[in-house]
Amino acid sequence: MRQKRVLLTGGAGFIGTHVLSALLAEGHEVRIIDALLPNVHRVRPPEPPAGVEFVHGDLRDPEVVAAALRGVDVVCHQAALVGRGREILEAPGYAGCNDLATAVLLAAMAEAGLRHIVHGSSVVIYGENRYSCPKDGTVAPGPRRVADLDAGRFDPACPDCGEEIALIPSTEDTRPDPRNVYGVTKYAQELLVAVWAREVGGTAIALRYHNVYGPGMPLDSAYSGVASTFRSAVEKGQAPRVYEDGGPTRDFVHVRDVAAANVAALGQSSPGMRAYNVASGEPRPIRALAEALSAAAGAPAPVMTGQYRLGDARHIVATPDRLRRELGWAPRVDFETGVKEFATQSMRG
Repeated sequence: MRQKRVLLTGGAGFIGTHVLSALLAEGHEVRIIDALLPNVHRVRPPEPPAGVEFVHGDLRDPEVVAAALRGVDVVCHQAALVGRGREILEAPGYAGCNDLATAVLLAAMAEAGLRHIVHGSSVVIYGENRYSCPKDGTVAPGPRRVADLDAGRFDPACPDCGEEIALIPSTEDTRPDPRNVYGVTKYAQELLVAVWAREVGGTAIALRYHNVYGPGMPLDSAYSGVASTFRSAVEKGQAPRVYEDGGPTRDFVHVRDVAAANVAALGQSSPGMRAYNVASGEPRPIRALAEALSAAAGAPAPVMTGQYRLGDARHIVATPDRLRRELGWAPRVDFETGVKEFATQSMRG
C-alpha cells in the first residue's frame, strides 16, 4: 500500500492512540486533531511520538478543521463521544460531538477535494439482534418491557407468538434499529458519511466496532463500556457487578485488532460507502469477561445484580465475515491472551 498522509481525528483517545501506532508502523504520515474534552480526558494524554503533528482543536469549528485538512490524503475519523451517558439529558452533547462534528468535517473535506474517509462506527446501531422463531420465522423484537425486566425475564420472546427464539447474527445488511441516544448518533454519522460519498464520488468505509477492550482504556469512566467497568473493579480488588443475569451477549474485540482494521481500510478505493463489522467472531455472555478478569487479577468472583438499563439490548452479535473476505483482515489477539494482558496492564486515569 502506498504511504499516505492521514488526518486522525480523536487521535489522543483510547482507540485513536492504537490506530496511530498501527499507522506509523506501516509508514504513514499522521496528523492528529483532538479536542481533549475534559469529560473524556481527565488527565492530559502523553505527547504523540516525534514526527506526529498534534492539533488541539474541536471538529465543530470549521476553520480549525479546514486548516487541519491541508496536505492530507485521507481522514481516519475516530473522534466521538462514546458510551451511554445519562441518555436524553446528554443528547445535545452526543449530537454535537458526533453528528455536528462529522457534518463539519465532511463539508470541509468536500471543499478541500478530499475523497477518502475511514469512519469509526459502532455495532450499537443494530439495536437488538434479529431472531429465528420456529413458528414465525425471522423476527425483530421491539424494546424489552419494563414489566419483563423487573420480573427477571431478560431474553426477548417472539413478538408474534410469545415463544422462545434463537439468535441470528447480524450482517452489514441488517436494518439498523438503535435503542439509545449514542446508537442514534452513530447511525446518523453513517448516514452523513454515505451522503458525502454519493455527492462527491468519494470512498467511505464505516467500521462497526464491537465491544473494544485492551490496554489504555479509561479507568472508572462513564464514557467507557462494560470492559472498563469490570476492569476498574478488579483493579480495586472488588467483585465486578454484572447487570441482569450476566447473560447479555457481546463480542469482545481487542483494540489492536481494531487498529489493524483501520489500516486495512486505507487500502480500499472503491467509490461509495461500505460498512464492515469489526468483531472477533466469538461472542460471549458479559459474565464470561467479568469471570476471566476476576480470575486473571485474583479478584473476587463477579456478582450478578439483576439490575438493568432501559435501552440496553440483550444480545448484540454480528459477523465479521465481510471484513475478512474483502479486506483480508483477521483478529490476531485471542480472548484468553487479550484478557490476561488487559487485567494487568495500565489503564488511563
